[in-house]
Amino acid sequence: MKKGNINVSVDNIFPLIKKFLYSDHEIFLRELISNATDATLKLKHLTSIGEAKVEYGNPIIEVKLDKENKKLHIIDQGIGMTAEEVEKYINEVAFSGAEEFLNKYKDTANDAGIIGHFGLGFYSAFMVAEHVDILTKSYQEGAQAVKWSCDGSPEFTMEEIEKEERGTEIILHIAEDSEEFLEESRIRELLLKYNKFMPIPIKFGTKTETLPLPENAPEDAKPETKEVDNIINNPNPAWTKMPADLTDEDYLNFYRELYPTQLEEPLFWIHLNVDYPFNLTGILFFPRIGNNINLDQDKIQLYQNQVYVTDEVKGIVPDFLMLLRGVIDSPDIPLNVSRSYLQADGAVKKIASYITRKVADKLTSLLKDDREVFENKWNDIKVILEYGVVTDDKFAEKSDKFMLYPTVDDTFYTWSELNDKIKDNQTDKDGNLVILYASDKDSQDAYITTAKEKGYEVLMFDSPISAHFIQKLEQKHDKVQLVRVDADHINNLIKKDEETIARLSDEQKESLKTILENTIDKEKYQVQLEDLSSTDAPFVITQPEFMRRMKDMQQSGGGGMFGMGDFPEMYNLVVNTNSDLATEILEKPEDQKKEVINQALDLARLSQNLLKGKELTDFIKRSFDLLK
Repeated sequence: MKKGNINVSVDNIFPLIKKFLYSDHEIFLRELISNATDATLKLKHLTSIGEAKVEYGNPIIEVKLDKENKKLHIIDQGIGMTAEEVEKYINEVAFSGAEEFLNKYKDTANDAGIIGHFGLGFYSAFMVAEHVDILTKSYQEGAQAVKWSCDGSPEFTMEEIEKEERGTEIILHIAEDSEEFLEESRIRELLLKYNKFMPIPIKFGTKTETLPLPENAPEDAKPETKEVDNIINNPNPAWTKMPADLTDEDYLNFYRELYPTQLEEPLFWIHLNVDYPFNLTGILFFPRIGNNINLDQDKIQLYQNQVYVTDEVKGIVPDFLMLLRGVIDSPDIPLNVSRSYLQADGAVKKIASYITRKVADKLTSLLKDDREVFENKWNDIKVILEYGVVTDDKFAEKSDKFMLYPTVDDTFYTWSELNDKIKDNQTDKDGNLVILYASDKDSQDAYITTAKEKGYEVLMFDSPISAHFIQKLEQKHDKVQLVRVDADHINNLIKKDEETIARLSDEQKESLKTILENTIDKEKYQVQLEDLSSTDAPFVITQPEFMRRMKDMQQSGGGGMFGMGDFPEMYNLVVNTNSDLATEILEKPEDQKKEVINQALDLARLSQNLLKGKELTDFIKRSFDLLK
C-alpha cells in the first residue's frame, strides 16, 4: 500500500470546496457522471482508431445507492486509470486546479454570479462525502487495478486490488450533513435535472417491464413481466441529430419530453446547428404567448455536451428570446465565470448574434412558405417579435421581412405592402406618412368608423408593449408618424390642404370658447374649436398622442426610461363650430347653456368610456328629464 500527501499547498482544501461551493453542492453528481461519460467516450474514440485493442460493446454508467451503509456508487465501463494516471490526474493536477479555482473565485464562488463549475470534476465529491474511494482498472492489456482512498485530509492511500472489469467505480461515503443524497427520490431528481440527455445510458435501479402476449395467446392469458435496467436518460436527444433526420412529430415529442406539464404544443421551432466560428446546437420552440409576458415560465435550458448547466441564459440568448423555450448546447460558452464577464465575452456575443439571425431567417421563410398559417399564428407570437424589434437593433434591421401589421378588419400587411396601400391617401400636406392605429376596437369604434369612411386603413396594436414598438417604428422609418385613431379629430390626424367654410365669425368663436371654458373642467379638458363638416359630431373627446403614449409606456414598465412621474388625465374637447349645436349654444338663454354643454360633453365622454359612477347616474337622470 502506498501512502502520500496530495500536492496542494493549503492544509486542507476540502472544507474550502464545501464552504465556497455549498450553494451548489448538488452538482457533485453532475460532475462525477460527466467524468464517467468522458472516460467512456474516450474509450470509444480509442477503439475506433484501433489504439485500444478491446471490445467497446454497449457500456453504461450505473448509479447505485447503499442507504444502509451510507454509500453512493458511480460506476463506468470506460477507459479506467493506471496507478500512474491516478497519481497524475487525482493527486497532482486536480487538487492544484482546485486551489487555483478557489483562489481566483473565493470572493464570488457562492455568489449568484457563478453559473457553472465545470472543471471541478472529481473532487466536488468532497462537498457531500466524508470519505471517497476510487476503484479503477485501465483498458490497457495487463493493467493492474488500484484503489485510491482519501478521508478529506491532504493524505491518501493507494493499493493494488483485484477488479475484473475495466473502468472506474467511485464510492462516496456520504457525510452526515448530506444524507439527503442517500434518498432515491433525491438522486432521481438530480439525474433527471442534470443528466437527462447524457450521451451514455445511465442505469439507476431496475424496473418491471410487461412482455407482449404472443399472437395466438388465449383471451385470459396474463402477460409475463421481467426486471430490466432502468435507463433514466435519453442519450440521443433531438438537438444532437440533423434536421433532415427529424419529423415534426419528433420535434413535438422532444418538446413534451422537455416540458411534460405543458398542455399546449409549440407553434413552430428553430433548429440551431453551427460548427464555425463556434460550436452550437439546439432547438428553440415558439410557444403560444398571446398578450402574456412571463419571463419566468419555462426557460431555455443551457447544456454543455449534453450536460445540463443552467436555465439562466441571460447574456447568451438575446433578451427578447427569453420568452422562448428549448435547449442550447455549446462547449464554447465559458461557464466558470461571472455573468458580467460572460456578457462581455466575444464568443458569447457572436452566439447571441447568430441566434438572432437564425430566428429572423426562420420567420422570413415561414411567412414566405405559408403566409396564411403565419398570419393565423400572429397574435400568439407578436409580443415576442415586437419586444425583439424594440430591444435588439439587429433584429429590428431584419424585421421588415417578416413583421406583419394587422388592421382592425384582420387584414395583414408587411411594411412594404402597407406603404404601397396607404401612401397616396394617408400622406399629409407636409409629406409625412400617417399610420392610424387602434388599441381597442370596441371603445374606439366611433373613431375607427370615421377613419374608414374617409378610406383610411386603421392598424391594430393591442399588445402590452405596443407603445414602445410604435416609438421604435417612428425612429426606424423617416417621415412616418403613428397616431392612435382617437388622438384628435380625423381632419387633424392627417392634415390635408383642404379649405373649410366657417359658419361662425371670429367673434362668435371667441364667445363660444369663453362659454365652454367657463362651464367645463379646464384642468381636464382643453377646448379646441374646429371648422368641420356640418355632418361631423359636434363634440369629440380626444387624448393627445404624446401624453397618452407616454402614459402607456409607463404602464408597461417603461416610464422610468423617460424620467417622468405619473401622467395626468388630460383630454382635448374638439368642438365643431359648423355644427347646429355650436350655434344653438350661442343662441340659448344663459340658464340653459350650461345644461346643453354638459349633456353634449357627457355624450362625448360616454363614447370614450369616461363616464362612470355618480357622473353616469346624473347623466342618465338628466337624459330622461330632457325626454319629458
